[in-house]
Amino acid sequence: MLVTTADWDATTGTLRYYQREGTRWRQVGGPFDITVGRTGTAWGIGLHAARNDGPVKREGDGKAPAGVFAIGTAFGYAPSATTGLAYKGMGSNDWCIDVPESSYYNRIIDRSLVKAPHLDKSSEPMRRDIHADGDQRYREGFVIEHNAEGAVANGGSCIFAHLWKAPGEATAGCTAMAPGSMAPLLAWLDARRQPVFVELPLAQYAQLRTAWNLPAIADAEPAR
Repeated sequence: MLVTTADWDATTGTLRYYQREGTRWRQVGGPFDITVGRTGTAWGIGLHAARNDGPVKREGDGKAPAGVFAIGTAFGYAPSATTGLAYKGMGSNDWCIDVPESSYYNRIIDRSLVKAPHLDKSSEPMRRDIHADGDQRYREGFVIEHNAEGAVANGGSCIFAHLWKAPGEATAGCTAMAPGSMAPLLAWLDARRQPVFVELPLAQYAQLRTAWNLPAIADAEPAR
C-alpha cells in the first residue's frame, strides 16, 4: 500500500495499492484521495532504520509518520468485518493509550480490565461514536504499526488508517479516507501476505523507490 503526498507539509495525498507478481508489482486499487496529519508528515519508526533527513515524528505534533510500516489489526464498531486482517470489534472501554509515561503507551487496551497509572489521561477512545458525539471516523480502520509497542517514548502513538470526518479534512496524525475507499481496501488486505503501509512525500519516494523496492507509479500496470 503506497501513500504519496506533495511534500512534508501537505495534508492531502493519494493512495494506491499493489500486489507482487513474480518480480513485478500490479496495481489492484486506487488511486484515491486521502488526508494525513494537520501539519503534514514526518519520519516515523517502522521497518527501516530511523532517519533524520527531514522532520521526525513526535507525540502530539499533528504529523503522520512517513516510512514503511507493518499493518496490524483491523478494528471497527461492528462485531465483525470483511477483511483478511485480524479484526477486533471495539467496545466502550477500549482506548488507545497516547500517554508517553504509561506502560501501555501506544497500545489499545480495555480500561475495564487493565489497571495501571496514567490510563485515565488518555484522550483516544476507540468508540468515538460513544465518547465523541457520534463520530464515525473509527467505524472502520486498521492499525499502522508506527512505534510498535510504544518502544520510543514520545515517538508518537495511535496511528491508524480510518475514515475521514469530511473530504479533505486533515487528521491528528493518521491517514484518512472515504468509506467507499476503505471497504474494498479492508476486503483486499490479507495478513498472510504480510502487507505493508508505505507513506512518503514524492521527493522521498523518488529518492528511495529503487532501494526500498517500491512500485513505480508512472509505469505500474493499471488496475483490472
